[in-house]
Formats: sequence, structure tokens, C-alpha cells
Amino acid sequence: QVQLGESGGGLVQPGDSLRLSCAASGRTFSIFRMGWFRQAPGKEREFVASIVWSTGSTMYGDSVKGRFTLSRDNAQNMIYLQMSSLKPEDTAVYYCAARPTGVYEYQSWGQGTQVTVSS
Repeated sequence: QVQLGESGGGLVQPGDSLRLSCAASGRTFSIFRMGWFRQAPGKEREFVASIVWSTGSTMYGDSVKGRFTLSRDNAQNMIYLQMSSLKPEDTAVYYCAARPTGVYEYQSWGQGTQVTVSS
């Protein structure tokens, strides 16, 4: 099993930048892909970005393309979500998730970190 812990959330103003971090521990060798999802009050969970653990290949949701960048540090078992040009609609709880090799769903989830974009 993989354990995940997010950090880096906070209150920022529109146009600001923020970096979220996610630390993975446990059976990290089983990870195929890691991702970020977010959920705003009253809304469904939304895919933000994901990265293939071995190759670094990334995917982004349409609402964050060109503004968010996802990277990884395999040695430290960390992924980072660099968020730029933040908008009020980016306000949500951001969750880190991990998908094991051979499984087509994310099975490990972090507790989430709050990001609030407000003037």
C-alpha cells in the first residue's frame, strides 16, 4: 500500500503562484501513475494533472493547461504541482493520488490540502 501526504496549500490572490507537494511512502515501487485532483464545495471531483512515475509523461485537465506544471522527484518519492496565474475558480481541496501498475483506478489518496484564491 502507498501512503500519500500533501502540503503547500494556502490563501493566495488571483494571479499568484503556489506549489503543492505530495510525498509518497510505502510500496512506492508499485506506482505507475500519480495525479492531482481537486474538489470545490458543491462540485464533483475534477482531474487536474497526472504523471507517469517512470517516464515523467504528464497529462493535464483542460482548465489548468498552460498554467499548472506537474513534476516528480523519484529519488525523494515526491511530486510537485506548480500552479501559476491562479484564478478564484481554482479554489478547492487538492488531493494527491497514486495508481498502481496494472490497475485502472487510483487506489491511494492523500488527505487533501486547501487552496483558496481570493482578493
